[in-house]
Amino acid sequence: MDLASQMMLFVKVVDSGSISAASRAMGQTPSAVSKQIGLLEDHVRFRLLSRSRAGVSPTVEGRDFYTRCKAVAAAFEEAAAHIQNLDGIPRGKLRVASSVAFGKSQLIPALPMFLDQNPEVQISLDLTDRDIDIEAEGYDAAICFAEQRQDPDAVLRKFLKSHRILCAAPAYLARAGTPETFGDLPRHNCLRIAGNNDRNDWIGPNGGHGEAACTFEGNSTDVVFRATLAGIGIARLPFYLVASKLRSGELVHLLPDYSQKNAELAVVFADKRNMAPRTRAFVDFLVRTFRGGPEGCTEMAQGTGAGVAERGNAPRPIDHFG
Repeated sequence: MDLASQMMLFVKVVDSGSISAASRAMGQTPSAVSKQIGLLEDHVRFRLLSRSRAGVSPTVEGRDFYTRCKAVAAAFEEAAAHIQNLDGIPRGKLRVASSVAFGKSQLIPALPMFLDQNPEVQISLDLTDRDIDIEAEGYDAAICFAEQRQDPDAVLRKFLKSHRILCAAPAYLARAGTPETFGDLPRHNCLRIAGNNDRNDWIGPNGGHGEAACTFEGNSTDVVFRATLAGIGIARLPFYLVASKLRSGELVHLLPDYSQKNAELAVVFADKRNMAPRTRAFVDFLVRTFRGGPEGCTEMAQGTGAGVAERGNAPRPIDHFG
């Protein structure tokens, strides 16, 4: 192994936190990785790693060396990506972050079609509801509600026009009764998203605030959705997430005249002139797959598929409410 390869292996070991984890990622044995790190330490004449039962960590000299090796590795990856992009064919690893609820209910069921259309692309998917810094965290794209965009320099492309509605499980309504007006909500258990004040501000048609009592909060929309299905209380949820449950009767649409309209989903990506073909293909795929109808959403139920018409799997639009 040459010096450059040893430097990139050293970066992988530090990032992984252990030689065994790095060896699995690199497809090598732990002893082979350990030997190459030892040869690298002999070459630079410094001990670069401190080893313990918990794993490995860089020494003082190792941290400084890691910073420089990381820059070399990034430059190499950028050069390799540039060469790969010259023919315009989508290929390579596509790092995507997505909100948990959309990722589970819509994106993952649609990905087989995307991968079928782009066989040289590999996807690394992170489901999270936290704010994402695209460039700092090394993502190619992030899916979030348009209202969540924090970075003004990032490019945003809306692909799903949705809205949030109030709903509850029949079991909860049997216990607590059904609210007839927005003003009835303070007497009900209204489920919250932890730490997200904007999402918890239920403003009624006449400007009144309806959400009050709460015995449950979750750290993501998906958690609140599951709690609503379990009959814990009333929630305000994106329509694309609850549509199939409304049809099956597992959830009941409450106060249908109320709807929060500014719940559009968007894909965010860095503002780069030379966008990687894999990123462009992914963005176009989202728009093509989820744009149908006023909700812009397609049902990914078992057996329906979620592709484009020319591949024989035309999307079936979800029913619309409100």
